[in-house]
Amino acid sequence: MTRYICVTGGVVSSLGKGISAASLGAILEARGLRVSMVKLDPYINVDPGTMSPFQHGEVFVTTDGTETDLDLGHYERFVRTTTSRNSNFTTGRIYERVIGKERRGDYLGATVQVIPHITDEIKHCIRMGAGDADVCMVEIGGTVGDIESLPFLEAIRQMGVELGHDNVLYMHLTLIPYIPSSGEIKTKPTQHSVKELRSIGIQPDILLCRSTDPLPDEQRRKIALFTNVEERAVITAVDADDLYEIPLLLHEQGLDDIVVRKLHLDVPPADLHEWREVVAAKANPDAAVTIALVGKYVNLRDSYISLTEALTHAGVRTRTRVNIQFVEATDIEKHGVGCLEGADAVLVPGGFGERGVDGKLQAIQFARERQLPYLGICLGMQLAVVEFARNVAGMQGAHSTEFARSTAHPVVALIAEWQDEKGTLEQRTDKSAMGGTMRLGAQEVRLSHGSLAHRIYGADLIMERHRHRYEFNNRYLQKLMNAGLRFSGFSRDGLVEMIELPSHPFFVASQFHPEFRSTPRDGHPLFTHFVQAARARRHQQLPAAVNA
Repeated sequence: MTRYICVTGGVVSSLGKGISAASLGAILEARGLRVSMVKLDPYINVDPGTMSPFQHGEVFVTTDGTETDLDLGHYERFVRTTTSRNSNFTTGRIYERVIGKERRGDYLGATVQVIPHITDEIKHCIRMGAGDADVCMVEIGGTVGDIESLPFLEAIRQMGVELGHDNVLYMHLTLIPYIPSSGEIKTKPTQHSVKELRSIGIQPDILLCRSTDPLPDEQRRKIALFTNVEERAVITAVDADDLYEIPLLLHEQGLDDIVVRKLHLDVPPADLHEWREVVAAKANPDAAVTIALVGKYVNLRDSYISLTEALTHAGVRTRTRVNIQFVEATDIEKHGVGCLEGADAVLVPGGFGERGVDGKLQAIQFARERQLPYLGICLGMQLAVVEFARNVAGMQGAHSTEFARSTAHPVVALIAEWQDEKGTLEQRTDKSAMGGTMRLGAQEVRLSHGSLAHRIYGADLIMERHRHRYEFNNRYLQKLMNAGLRFSGFSRDGLVEMIELPSHPFFVASQFHPEFRSTPRDGHPLFTHFVQAARARRHQQLPAAVNA
């Protein structure tokens, strides 16, 4: 039988439930267990796909093409599991499923209520997400006391009753604030948070206490006494300098031993040598580079969390300290590209909307002309095509129809705009058609022999994840090839997936999002070679992969 570890949060939001759940999952995996991860979000949106990055941060895309919460990115970076549409359920999706059943008559005319119908659906979805794993981590979004979280909390309470407390464990994450003026650590918020949790029938088995410093024994005993949690199960989730050190810190406090004992699991000790190697490599670089990330949400780091982590992973793989210089694209439009002068490489990520496009184009031109290593992702590839078409191929006014619908040279457009002349006229006036053209999830990419992309991946065929609707216009393929642009990757149905400039030390762009597949233990070849190219730029020599 699958065991379940339900992770809740209290006092304040954004304490790191996702990182804590993923870290515990990593330790249990290191003890030989198969671990699955499920995130339950209390918002009413069916998924975060239409939510603004200003409110929600990054949308993480799974292999099966589901737009999900960014915590699923943490799950895949820490645990060798592949998340799916069954790994993230929102209130909106739960209600959508229940209402669909009611409309079909599945409830035989019964009055549909939160209990039992909504809670039963939540439990059913948790079981789907668990699959055949030995342990399923179930993270409940929000904070205990939030009215919108109640159905999820009631569902996991019922699971404890139905499956027995040998099969369901509750771990609660709280905040232990430090008051500088009095020099005191305050446990009262944690006591109240646990009291709130117990009032709905859930007694936590483990407390993870977020704190700037390790909890003194006196405070741990006090928390244990007032929350009815055994003292050894009051764990300090201390602020860590390195995200990937957290599994080691939790293991040192015996968190996994407590879990294994409470769930009666007969497993060997944890083998965490891979995590120790990651932490050691990150802490002991032999070089440093500065990479300018030119985006439109740079004040919201969560909007690019998979991207920044992928660069960190590349730094681990190459023993390089990667300093990320976040550059607002609109600042380049106002003040010019001078802010890029100190960068060793330039990265332009994906995004939607017109704001900042001109600034990104200037950054791309700067990288191309100055021979700076360049990596473009999604929109970063599309704009690299636009910049090349304008300034090298001589196509004045070339653009994407996403931003200039009447451009004379639509080098990037919706597929229907360039596959069929009749469709072009209709599509350019019918914006409603955009909804059916999103390309999501993992798809095959065929790489051209002899290309830099092929040498980087070392394979003819790769699988990468997508999240976009506009594509390169294949009608301009030959013209741009004649001008010197190389098309090095194609989808199975002939859509352009990768471009590069043979005349440039490292100028590579992809339509897909490689950052979603990068992990600290394995990295990702595209980011690894990009960081190598940045190191070479700093030392004025090309890396071996480029010379190959």
